[in-house]
Amino acid sequence: MPKQRQNKSKIRWSKLYSFSCVRPGVVEAASIEQLGGPGFSRIVFCNQPYLHQTKPLIYPDNSISTTKYNIISFLPKALFEQFRRVANLYFLLTACLSTTPLAPFTPASIIAPFVFVLGLSLAKEAVEDWQRFRQDLKVNSQVVKYHRGNGVFDTKTWRKLCVGDVVKVEKDEYFPSDLLLLSSSYGDGLSYVETVNLDGETNLKPKRCLEATLPLDQDTEFSHFTASIRCEDPNPNLYSFVGNLDFEGQLYALNAEQVLLRDSKLRNTGYVYGVVIFSGSDTKVVQNSTRSPSKRSHIEKKMDHVIYLLFAILVLISLVSSIGCSLYTKFEMTDWWYLQPDVGDASFDPQKPELTGASQMITSLMLYGYLIPISLYISIEVVRVLQAILINQDMQMYNEETGSAAEARTSNLNEELGQVEMILSDKTGTLTSNQMEFVKCSIAGVSYGCAVSEVDIAASRRFRADMKKFTFDSQGSVCLSQSFDISGFPDSDDKAHNTGQSEEGFKSEEADATVENDSKHVQLRNGYKIKGFNFNDDRLLCGKWINNSCVFDIAMFFRVLALCHTGIPVQDEETGAIKYEAESPEEVAFLIASQEFGFKFCKRTQSVLVLREFIPFSGQETKREYKLLNLLEFSSSRKRMSIIIKDDEGNIFLLCKGADSIIFERLANDGKQYEQATRAHLSDYAEDGLRTLAFAYRRLELAEYDEWNSLFLKAKTTIGPEREHLLESASEMMETKLTLLGAAAVEDKLQKGVPECIDKLAHAGLKIWLLTGDKMETAINVGFACSLLRRDMKQFHLNLKIVDKSEVLEKVLKDDLLLQIEDAYQATSLESGRDTPFALIVEGKALELALQNDVKHQFLRLAVNCASVICCRISPKQKALVARLVKEHTSMITLAIGDGANDVGMIQEADIGVGISGMEGMQAVMASDFSLPQFRFLERLLIVHGHWCYKRISKMICYFFYKNITFGLTFFYYEVYTSFSGEILYDDWYMVLFNVILTSLPVISLGVLEQDVSSDVCLQVN
Repeated sequence: MPKQRQNKSKIRWSKLYSFSCVRPGVVEAASIEQLGGPGFSRIVFCNQPYLHQTKPLIYPDNSISTTKYNIISFLPKALFEQFRRVANLYFLLTACLSTTPLAPFTPASIIAPFVFVLGLSLAKEAVEDWQRFRQDLKVNSQVVKYHRGNGVFDTKTWRKLCVGDVVKVEKDEYFPSDLLLLSSSYGDGLSYVETVNLDGETNLKPKRCLEATLPLDQDTEFSHFTASIRCEDPNPNLYSFVGNLDFEGQLYALNAEQVLLRDSKLRNTGYVYGVVIFSGSDTKVVQNSTRSPSKRSHIEKKMDHVIYLLFAILVLISLVSSIGCSLYTKFEMTDWWYLQPDVGDASFDPQKPELTGASQMITSLMLYGYLIPISLYISIEVVRVLQAILINQDMQMYNEETGSAAEARTSNLNEELGQVEMILSDKTGTLTSNQMEFVKCSIAGVSYGCAVSEVDIAASRRFRADMKKFTFDSQGSVCLSQSFDISGFPDSDDKAHNTGQSEEGFKSEEADATVENDSKHVQLRNGYKIKGFNFNDDRLLCGKWINNSCVFDIAMFFRVLALCHTGIPVQDEETGAIKYEAESPEEVAFLIASQEFGFKFCKRTQSVLVLREFIPFSGQETKREYKLLNLLEFSSSRKRMSIIIKDDEGNIFLLCKGADSIIFERLANDGKQYEQATRAHLSDYAEDGLRTLAFAYRRLELAEYDEWNSLFLKAKTTIGPEREHLLESASEMMETKLTLLGAAAVEDKLQKGVPECIDKLAHAGLKIWLLTGDKMETAINVGFACSLLRRDMKQFHLNLKIVDKSEVLEKVLKDDLLLQIEDAYQATSLESGRDTPFALIVEGKALELALQNDVKHQFLRLAVNCASVICCRISPKQKALVARLVKEHTSMITLAIGDGANDVGMIQEADIGVGISGMEGMQAVMASDFSLPQFRFLERLLIVHGHWCYKRISKMICYFFYKNITFGLTFFYYEVYTSFSGEILYDDWYMVLFNVILTSLPVISLGVLEQDVSSDVCLQVN
């Protein structure tokens, strides 16, 4: 009885997300097939780790190591890294030769500075690696509870965990390895996980165990527990898992919803039980820990060339000294009796002047060695680290809202910031805030909502348009809202009446209506402005939509908003208010909007979604439950998501939302009633710079659903490379014959200071490319809003006609694209002397062809002539290809800036990668060289710190070479007057102190603190 009461209490608190669609189907054990295929061969025996001590079931232990060296490998590997520098090889050679009689200096004066500089570099490597070792030791020494046997749990360190161990993880603890969730403190098997260490996302992610393992919720339940898992091999994919659980004679499909990843944390859950499936180096987080590509600054590369030149000068003057010594020995020194020419030795033999010249050559190579600055490398490393500290501590790049500051994640590229010529930027979350507001929607062929977006305001300023007032009621004449009418920007489909209000009047009114974004409710005219909801149209608000003739379609549209998502309702413990957490900010905006329209999503259990709906006919609010049957997840390739639900009347519906191009091609013949009007509205929304999604549904018969569900479950329980194809085929079968309901539009606000920053960078001569997955119309209008495009720019558009590939060959499309590129290039050439700025807008399909080998050079030739380039409908892979194209085929130093995982490839390909610590996790930041809280700080990073670092490093390097060349050549001048005898001019230790210490410290100070101009002067770009 106590146990039953406990479970009931747990279920009561289980309000978060639980998909029945991930509830696996049961397949008879007799149907199990041998895996053994490539990539799907792992077998785990649960609660039987001793079975993994023999081949082929031996797996790595659970310890991890992020160090570069160990006790044995440190010296050889670290020395190898140091002697990859040619200068160090030279100093090693001179140190060896200093022990011979040919050395002009004492061995200690040559070896000591070399060992000192080399020792500093090795010490730096050792300290950094020691810190990594201590961190690894701390992690590996953490303890976790594991099943020792007979239902008894004991503790042991993470490093001693084995595959197959059953572990118990308690609230706020990290998972020690990749686990299969068996049960949790909640009676329905839910647990909530924070994955901030994996992807930087702070929102909680729900995990749900199999129903078959729900009874395993007490320690004693594991005394006789055994099972086997057959699953995929170790891989770096964080968001997928394929496997089967063989338990009690039945086979259950497993997916990512049952997997708890190492380094994620258990939150809002008392405890969970899990079995280790991947340990140590096999875990997904370790599989993802690939090294970022090595980047060297252009100055460092040029410095290598200068050192090669100095080597050439060193060899040349040594050769001159050798020849001079040979000539003096043969023709002059025989008469110098005090040299005892009759007593020859290896370094002075008048009978063999050639041998004397050869020995003098070796002596000269050591004598003139001060031409090469031995302390240059270590001095530059010190200066770069100190410069990075100054960048990190710049309070003018600190964002008070988030409490984050700029960070130089690597110090090797500081001076590159001052040489950037091209910027490749993402849009969403980089230029925009990635905080969505629901502003407009199209339902049943009618457009609703008249909020003015930032793009609208920017457009009105460009064209000096007069702002209009619109009034509506349910018949179109009550609600007060704002819109505008300008050339090139269509009016709303709603009936408009011009009141003649000027833009200045609008600005005043807009200022009066401004509200703080973080306010919960602020009175605005007759309604409320709510965070995430900037919709203003009384035809839908306050329940007035029930008077519409299309009330069924409107209600169905709101249900799709409220049900088709992956959001989690979370109740605030203090205020009792519900807030939503979801995988994307668009879903949060949709949930808030559905709530305001009378469809409040309030609860989620194992297989039930609960809404509080506004009933049109009664005008009352009622609670309705929908059984969640299946979820067809969103992916970048599918560009849509669907759920299948059953209402309380037994009706089965498929609810679908996705990109309009994907939804429209899946409509039934009788479901296209609103397609034409919706297309027009979507075009208008795109021109307003809004992000859009289309919504549709399909009614299913029970027999039809049962037949499809059997195929879907079979696909889910398939293990192997064909699984994804089978799931996609099953989804395609269901996501057809849809009925269009409409579309929704959300606005992603520009970040503060973005237009001013882009304008300043453009005036500084930097070329800026915008790489976005948005539609062309949206990208163009956002380009105008953020000053990337200007009215004085001449625009060129590269696009392809949408045609059936079976009718038009790729060669024809490519020839057409080449013709467009050539025409645009000729136009830029003709007007190049008129200071006319150009802008290039490239559509995604055209870019795909433009990146091919036989087109990319012509495309790049055109693109680099343009001040701004916008690439639309671009994939993450294409972003990386564009960055690689610019970097490899131009001499421009390229900077890529983004905030999401889809920007990682671009960031790593560019010469400099900058990550925005925004709303889409920290993957971009973790892959970047520099991180910024907001895009606007890029102005100061490049124009101020970039200028200073470039000037400082340049002056420092020039001074190093100057003082070493000047100092080294005095030996050569002295040799001329001493008959190339190899005599030294200065005391050995004076030269050591002069070169390594006395003349290094002032230069280091110069490299850290020099300011040729102040920051204010730097920012005064004309």
